[in-house]
Amino acid sequence: MSFPSINPTKTEAWRKLQQHFSEMKKVHMMDLFKDDPARENRMIMEWNNFQVDFSKNRITDKTLSLLTELAEEVKLKEAIQLQFSGEKINKTEDRAVLHMALRDLDNLKPEVKKTLYRMEQFSENIISGNWKGCSGKAITDIVNIGIGGSDLGPKMVTEALSYYKNHLQIHYVSNVDGDHISETLKKLNRETTLFILVSKTFTTQETLANALTIKEWFLEKGNAQDVSKHFVGVSTNIKDATSFGISEENIFPIWDWVGGRFSLWSAVGLSTCCSIGYQHFEELLQGANDMDHHFKEEDYSNNIPVKLALISIWYANFFKAETEAVIPYTQYLEKFVPYLQQAIMESNGKGVDRNGEFVDYQTGTIIWGNVGTNAQHAFFQLLHQGTKLIPVDFIGFSESLHGNKKHHSLLMANFFAQSQALLQGTYEKEVIDNFKSFEGNKPSNTILINKLSPKNLGSIIAMYEHKLFVQGIVWNIFSYDQWGVELGKKLANQALNSD
Repeated sequence: MSFPSINPTKTEAWRKLQQHFSEMKKVHMMDLFKDDPARENRMIMEWNNFQVDFSKNRITDKTLSLLTELAEEVKLKEAIQLQFSGEKINKTEDRAVLHMALRDLDNLKPEVKKTLYRMEQFSENIISGNWKGCSGKAITDIVNIGIGGSDLGPKMVTEALSYYKNHLQIHYVSNVDGDHISETLKKLNRETTLFILVSKTFTTQETLANALTIKEWFLEKGNAQDVSKHFVGVSTNIKDATSFGISEENIFPIWDWVGGRFSLWSAVGLSTCCSIGYQHFEELLQGANDMDHHFKEEDYSNNIPVKLALISIWYANFFKAETEAVIPYTQYLEKFVPYLQQAIMESNGKGVDRNGEFVDYQTGTIIWGNVGTNAQHAFFQLLHQGTKLIPVDFIGFSESLHGNKKHHSLLMANFFAQSQALLQGTYEKEVIDNFKSFEGNKPSNTILINKLSPKNLGSIIAMYEHKLFVQGIVWNIFSYDQWGVELGKKLANQALNSD
């Protein structure tokens, strides 16, 4: 079975969707609800601890049927099977894409099983205080040195699960800006700090520059032989890592079938594992694995990532919406949107299809947003009364973690009210003052989960991973390379070498 490479705009389903769009573009969702009282109850997907309400979208059953036809015509099912089977679907780099194998706890690859065991032992040593620094003191602080997927993923998860954290203080250094490093280092005690250097190839310019600066700072009051007690690595390049001063037994592997922006499930997540403990880290993996099974096995009609992806394509390619907002109603997910921006826009920001042809249709939705209710007092004005169509994902949790029911009731009242306000606006209400008029008819999904747990967070992240995969398949692009990142790096190196 070869990986499909079908131009979606040449399919019969695309032609039908264009005709259908001409019927739908002026329809108000409030009329759809009025004509179909059961709509709200019908257009809900329930799975594990998730309830996904997609009724507030400018769609009908016919829309969903045609989008499903599109998925079938571009051979989505075959693509899913090929990815999970380990086929080298990242053709331009000749690599498989198997980050799902990092969390398949019932069927782990031997090398993954071994690495998880090492992560468990390592994190327990650090948390218990058995790992001693150069002066015999236990570790109190951990600094993750990485950039891109080696920073955004673990940083987001560590902050998102800070309710479950232990006594260790976790810091992240990514930007090559020296002020960023200086501000971090001035908080730290050399004797009780451990640095995790995360670089797949040990050649990433920003990460190596930061690591060398930090090593120089450490050696101002330390000895070269002490480096191995305070630096560990996550890399495939053992030679350069050991030359840096890291002991080979403290180098954790990462494999070429794991893309950087999907690597938080691997040893790249070592900082997270130390922060929340291995048991919680494993629950994170289990939640993602549960979503993997749902995505791979569930029928399209109740498949959360597939449904969300197809609805997104409906807006991007027919309504010509260029952006999507993601609004989590919890402060714990403050770093979630920056994480999604890399995952989605680095994956699907492509203008050449899988046949090597330049595309003449829109790909790569722009992702943006912030946490509710902060976002309501910032950019929601644009969502409600602006001239742009911006679909929104609202993510909320039925339970608060600290149990403040008064605050949580207020938070969730806003969560539900905002999606409702976007839907109805001032529909069929007499508004004398145009400045107070709201068109409504603004689409949104509400994703309600029982609480923010490691397992549920794993499922949320995997849900968006699979959503972007589906989008890439329909758009006929390679989601798992990132050649666009390389040109700027080369020019930066040329500028440095010309000085």
